[in-house]
Amino acid sequence: MSANPDFPYADNWLEALPEPALLMDPVQDRILAGNGRLQQLLGGSAPDPLQTGRVTELFSGQVPQLIVLTDEALSCGQAWNRSLKVTRDDGTEVPVELSLAWTDDARGAPRILMLLRDLDALRERRERHEINTYHQGGLLHWKRIETLFRDIERENHMILESVGEGIYGLDAEGRVTFTNSAAERMLGWPKEEMLGRMMHSTIHHTQSNGESHKLEDCPIYKAFKDGAVHRVSDGCFWHRDGFSFAVEYTSTPILDNGQLVGAVVVFRDTSQRRKAEEELKAALTEVKSLKHRLEMENAYLQEELNAEQNAHEIVGKSEAVKSLVHRIELVGPTDANVLISGESGTGKELIARAIHNTSERSQRPMIRVNCAAIPAELFESEFFGHIRGSFTGAVNDRVGRFELAHGGTLFLDEVGEIPLPLQGKLLRVLQEQSFERIGDNETRHVDVRVIAATNRDLRAEVKAGRFREDLYFRLNVFPIESAPLRERTEDIAPLAQLFLQHACQKFHRPGLELNLANVESLQKYSWPGNVRELENVIERQLIVSKGGKLWFDLPSDNTEKGAVSEVRQSDLAAKPLTEVEKRQQDRENMASALRQCKGKVFGDDGAAALLGVKPTTLASRLKRHGIEPGRFRC
Repeated sequence: MSANPDFPYADNWLEALPEPALLMDPVQDRILAGNGRLQQLLGGSAPDPLQTGRVTELFSGQVPQLIVLTDEALSCGQAWNRSLKVTRDDGTEVPVELSLAWTDDARGAPRILMLLRDLDALRERRERHEINTYHQGGLLHWKRIETLFRDIERENHMILESVGEGIYGLDAEGRVTFTNSAAERMLGWPKEEMLGRMMHSTIHHTQSNGESHKLEDCPIYKAFKDGAVHRVSDGCFWHRDGFSFAVEYTSTPILDNGQLVGAVVVFRDTSQRRKAEEELKAALTEVKSLKHRLEMENAYLQEELNAEQNAHEIVGKSEAVKSLVHRIELVGPTDANVLISGESGTGKELIARAIHNTSERSQRPMIRVNCAAIPAELFESEFFGHIRGSFTGAVNDRVGRFELAHGGTLFLDEVGEIPLPLQGKLLRVLQEQSFERIGDNETRHVDVRVIAATNRDLRAEVKAGRFREDLYFRLNVFPIESAPLRERTEDIAPLAQLFLQHACQKFHRPGLELNLANVESLQKYSWPGNVRELENVIERQLIVSKGGKLWFDLPSDNTEKGAVSEVRQSDLAAKPLTEVEKRQQDRENMASALRQCKGKVFGDDGAAALLGVKPTTLASRLKRHGIEPGRFRC
């Protein structure tokens, strides 16, 4: 190559270098001089670098890395890199190791000397050197170590072959020197093929998660580097067939005249044990989950037992009851959703239990949710549950009612009270039978049959925009109407006698029977509170009865009074009202209460409290009579 005026002897000393080299101007991106070995590396026909040679042309597509490397040399005086490739004249790329050194020319301008080593050729020379060194310089040392291990193997052969653990020995370079039959069996490598192999790259190259296991981090090799015993309980070895298995192993260093010459590795396959541990852990988790669920179910069932449920079967002989029983027998064995509608106190929950008990789900509990008693902000937690910390006050995980009802029946009482925003989530669960707890990303799948009950006109609620139409149709697969007691007066006598028997047991009274006068008195009353009011009246009259005799002084004008009148029925001189007159009187009575309470229905100062009925009951009656409470707000 041409001489450079700033470095008059550059060609001479560049040619003397044993590696391809060039002198470059980092500012002008010019090759100032180069030696013959550089031309050989580039293909042997490189043009004069002083005229056409640019450093960046040698490293096509790698200019940013070259700039960084050059800046490092200018800043630190030296730089080194093994990630760049030089482009030959024929377009091929050669990976090179670059060594850069900064110097100044005769005029003080910065120059950089660059040595380029062909990595492939360098690797080949090093491997050849290692082989020569191993076979020549270390032959005697190897034979001495081999003799030592051969002696160990001979003396302990019987022991090694009799133990169940895998055992193999390593020299100071990590090559296998001996192995036992258990190691052959577990690793899949015959003894003759394993001897002399680099053990780390053969069975210990990758961790169980797929990450590369670096040699310098290997506890086995550390044993004959630091002289300490290394024990690992959660290791991973690789079988010859390409699968990994869990092991625990101990690597113990071997000393020869005070020198670390290798290690003995004893390992045990722990795959079955770990599998058993994982299965046990999963089983314990499942047991814990089932225990929690059973505790929740037990608490719920205990609440149900503590609740007063005197009627355990449907009682009556009216056509309405016969039709009801027939419809229960039709839908009970299926998994169809059922919507039970009717006034308060007509036994909608009793109907739901009868449907559940005639189904294949009867061995699982029927979980009841009183939608009218749940605060709006707790609806989602009550239905779907939550995990600890998902919101303020969530100090523990909670199982929702849907999860409790898995395999059984979920009874949604007063379903019309569910807030509109939650109705969409309820619809999704009914459609997909899956949900997530509050604060949890895990989707839980359930098998739940839903029976809903309401005293509202859900069709009117849908038209008013207070109830989702799609949810209504999803619930109303099989509708059942629970007739009010006033429409089936023939059922009053058997119901009253049943309630009387239960009340006598409850209050520890001797058994009493209803006489004909009692029955006639009861049948003359319209029972606005339906079966629940009848039960309360029976209990109340039993408490105040004297001499084992009962009498009932009840109004026959269909007013909202549910208490026992203090005036004897025989003393009532008023003319009985017709059905139209009774409805009109009901309207006037409710309108008067709303007027006094300025249109307010709920609360202690609301019309419901003034009339002595439940707010939901009054709201249902107002809708049935077409009375809008807002008209009375003034």
